[in-house]
Amino acid sequence: MTKDPGRIEAYHAHVYFQSAQSRATAARLREQVAESFPDVRLGNWHDAPVGPHTQPMYQILFPVSRFSTLMPWLMLNRAGLSILVHPETGDDYTDHAEHALWLGSPLALRLETLRRAS
Repeated sequence: MTKDPGRIEAYHAHVYFQSAQSRATAARLREQVAESFPDVRLGNWHDAPVGPHTQPMYQILFPVSRFSTLMPWLMLNRAGLSILVHPETGDDYTDHAEHALWLGSPLALRLETLRRAS
């Protein structure tokens, strides 16, 4: 059974960091994203793991229409950071576990913290 991509309402990109140095790199990337893509929404900094995320991070929320421009930009400008990108379909578990893609090294996630769609 195929799934309709029309179910995707938006995307999240989670930008991970660990050390003070990688946090500074993540901050520079965040500034560059804000400058280059003023229509995306930058989420709060999380300096400790939160939800399914096992490392500190912030997220970039962007509309479907921005995927074709933001994704190639992140691929070329992520500065060695790991980034998880997933769609928003209303099924948090499946979006993070099955529909996600990684830029850089994949990280472990605590998927049990996510709800599944009914």
